[in-house]
Amino acid sequence: MEPPLGADHKRWHTVATLGTAQTLAWASSYYLPAMLAAPMARDLGVSTPAVFAAFSLALAISALVGPATGRAIDRWGGRPVLMGTNLVFAGGLLALSQAQGPVSMFAAWALLGLAMGSGLYEAAFAALVRLYGHASRNPITGITLFAGFASTVGWPLSALLELKVGWRGACLTWAALHLLIGLPLNARLPKAPPAQLLGRDATQAAQAQSATPPLQRPLLTAGVLAYVFAATWFVSTSMATHLPQLLQACGATLAVAVGAGALVGPAQVAGRVLEFGLLRRVHPMLSARLAALAHPVGAALLLALGAPAASAFALLHGAGNGIMTIAKGTLPLALFGPQGYGARQGWLTMPARVAQAAAPFLFGMALQRWGAGALWLSGALGVSAIAALLLLPGVQPAGKGAHTPA
Repeated sequence: MEPPLGADHKRWHTVATLGTAQTLAWASSYYLPAMLAAPMARDLGVSTPAVFAAFSLALAISALVGPATGRAIDRWGGRPVLMGTNLVFAGGLLALSQAQGPVSMFAAWALLGLAMGSGLYEAAFAALVRLYGHASRNPITGITLFAGFASTVGWPLSALLELKVGWRGACLTWAALHLLIGLPLNARLPKAPPAQLLGRDATQAAQAQSATPPLQRPLLTAGVLAYVFAATWFVSTSMATHLPQLLQACGATLAVAVGAGALVGPAQVAGRVLEFGLLRRVHPMLSARLAALAHPVGAALLLALGAPAASAFALLHGAGNGIMTIAKGTLPLALFGPQGYGARQGWLTMPARVAQAAAPFLFGMALQRWGAGALWLSGALGVSAIAALLLLPGVQPAGKGAHTPA
């Protein structure tokens, strides 16, 4: 069904609004420890690893709240849920700014974990699916293009704030930004249509596709997707935490390692632009398989060639990670449809959140013990993700019965 006249303009206005709010949410939570962990540790009298342990706790808590958040968005839409998360983000950051020791620091990060589990990509994807149903693929890609610059914005701003007003002042500033910018932005999101209309849309889509065999073994499909997301999130979080050290273990100098690492962000955005342009007319399954392949290919080059392949590895890893971020939202939509998307997405990404929480510690141990050989671990996980995706149903061309949005 064609969207009504003017719907595209309103849709992209929503994408810009939600994408900006997501940039703030990511910059003030996921990307916060990289700049503030060390001064926070010095001031609180704890070790820097203890701060990252608190961050891992936040990631673990975010996994637990994902399904409940998804169910809430399925029922009420994304606007009230995301507005509530701005308040929780602000409260968590305020609590962190007032921390006086390890107990209060862990408690503040636990509160931030609640906000992360209900206010980052999975919630944003569910909000878009609740609004646009099968036509959500391009909007999902759009918000990842915006939020792909979260580290580009967040890291320098956190570093500048820490320099000018200290880490406590930086946390207070981020809290204020959630109240002054994030909350009004999410308040401007469209009100979701009644849930029964989404169900009727799903019924009409199913009737239009009556000649297509139904999804076979949905529980197996869900289990495979959960594994793929967990494996790829483990790899992406490991690289986000340890990439410079990994490249140095492969023979690169510090300058080369930092320079190559700086390519990951632009490569992620380039991968998302590729998904928005060339790949949006193919089934998300193909995008996911290409994305899962990128890291193992880069790892093989880095193992074979050493430091000269550092930039190629960073570009391949970044592009694959950028596309996979989108596939995590669009592939479940293509395979299962929009009905119950939020709750399903929460369950599918729960193992991934746990893997994400464990990745910095486990991959750090592998890097310490095996050096460059740790690439065998991340590369093997990437290969296993590709193998798992090959178990999923065959891909049909758009317009031939696949759940591929225009």
